[in-house]
Amino acid sequence: MKQPIFLTPNGKIQLEQELAELKGPRRDEISKRLKSAIEMGDLSENADYKAAKEDQGFLEGRIQEIEAILSIAEVLEETPKNNGIVQIGNRVTIQEEGQKEETWILVGVNEADLKHQKISYLSPIGSALMNKKVGEDAEVTLPNGMKIFYKVLKIH
Repeated sequence: MKQPIFLTPNGKIQLEQELAELKGPRRDEISKRLKSAIEMGDLSENADYKAAKEDQGFLEGRIQEIEAILSIAEVLEETPKNNGIVQIGNRVTIQEEGQKEETWILVGVNEADLKHQKISYLSPIGSALMNKKVGEDAEVTLPNGMKIFYKVLKIH
């Protein structure tokens, strides 16, 4: 049995919207490109046909990936309870000694987006923060083996 993938309600909606887009307009677009390329004749040296087939493969692969994620996804509550313990869905303010405060939202793997301060609960920082309380230190082991420590300042 596969381990569930955790999603916030918004993350599930985004995946469902992407799936609808891929199965609808994007599939139709590729279908039209393929039809047009086939009508040109000799497929063995038709670059448009090869590109469309490659795009179709990527599209179908992404559709399968999203469907697999949604089939095992566990959707978390809209607003996680702030019981004083860091969990998926919480906004957490942390600080490395001598550095500026940082605020991150812990999300599922498929929702991570650094531009919007969303990190996966399985990332080095995310996993170190899980189940910590305000005032506790989270030890983060970076991919290069270096260790850094963040103090949990606030759980929103």
